[in-house]
Amino acid sequence: MSSDPWGRVDETGTVYVRTADGERVVGSWQAGSPDEALAYFKRKYDGLVVEIGLLERRVRTTDLSTKDAMTAIEHLRATVDEGHAVGDLDALSKRLDALVELVEARREERKAAKAKAADEARTAKENLVAEAEQLATSEQWRNAGERLRALVDTWKSLPRLDRKTDDELWHRFSHARSVFSKRRKAHFASLDAQREEARQLKEKLVQEAEALSDSTDWGPTAARYRELMAEWKAAGRAQREAEDELWNRFRGAQDVFFAARAEVFAERDSEQRENLALKEELAIEAEKLLPVTDLKAARAAFRSINERWEAIGHVPREARPKIEARMHAVERAIQDAEEAEWRRTNPEARARAEGLTGQLQAAVDKLKQQIDAARAAGNAAKADKLAKELEGRQALLDQALKGLQEFGG
Repeated sequence: MSSDPWGRVDETGTVYVRTADGERVVGSWQAGSPDEALAYFKRKYDGLVVEIGLLERRVRTTDLSTKDAMTAIEHLRATVDEGHAVGDLDALSKRLDALVELVEARREERKAAKAKAADEARTAKENLVAEAEQLATSEQWRNAGERLRALVDTWKSLPRLDRKTDDELWHRFSHARSVFSKRRKAHFASLDAQREEARQLKEKLVQEAEALSDSTDWGPTAARYRELMAEWKAAGRAQREAEDELWNRFRGAQDVFFAARAEVFAERDSEQRENLALKEELAIEAEKLLPVTDLKAARAAFRSINERWEAIGHVPREARPKIEARMHAVERAIQDAEEAEWRRTNPEARARAEGLTGQLQAAVDKLKQQIDAARAAGNAAKADKLAKELEGRQALLDQALKGLQEFGG
């Protein structure tokens, strides 16, 4: 008979292992000496040690799933419990027990991490929805549209939540985008309708101008052309391509008429040269109105100058483009000043600008408070994330403030 601290072989070749519960049979050996039998079953024990060690390393260093880890542990536990090895089997069982505790702890850690990620994703999506709903009322069509597209990309990068929550948030997010798209479509449809109305009106003006182009009733026809020009200016702008084509026809018809009249009045060249001198004086007078500092006074003065200009009559054909260009430059400058004044004093536009600025300022203030709270709580990751969002919101606020300055504050 041969024995060892962890097992023995009796005279019949039966091999035993010693455990805390006593001895139990692990096998039979008939092929050699008892020492060889113990050595064989010790090697089987060493193999179990290696397998458990490998499993311990996998659990600690890889992302082995809880299910796979527990399956492997139970397989090894069954092997240890069957006991076809000689060694400290109780120690191996304790190592497997400890490994179970480690796997359970890892599972709880993963569960907590998953819950935290889901909470962060929900907060991020709620913030996206809130911003989208705010943008849905914006009239900054290009900037708001680009921002909404960026929000969609951000949404796609976030993990899904539980189906009910994710669907509810997506419904709000999608609805906000739909509201903005419908409002933008309606806005540009209204602009298109206005421009189409202007095109139709100007088409009629052009047709009348072309019909008058061969008239020899110089005085009344010239007066009617002036009226047509006033109606043209009051009609508003058509689409750019149509506007340019109609203007060329309108101006061309006038040119035909006035060119014919100029030929008839060739003998009046002297008078036209005098007219040129007078118009140059008026051009100088008009140019002194620039830059416009008093819009009302400039408008009245230019109207007076323009009335005297129109009363003077024609100038030599070759001088007309240059002298008229000088007056047109003054007129455009006054029109630009009028448009700037209108934008500055438009109460509806100002109210919208102030409303948007107030909303953005509130959002920025809230984000700053959230950042301070996150930092106070030691949540640097959340604070950094909120800080990045603050940068985008601050940029929108700066842009809104810049736009508000156009209204005089």
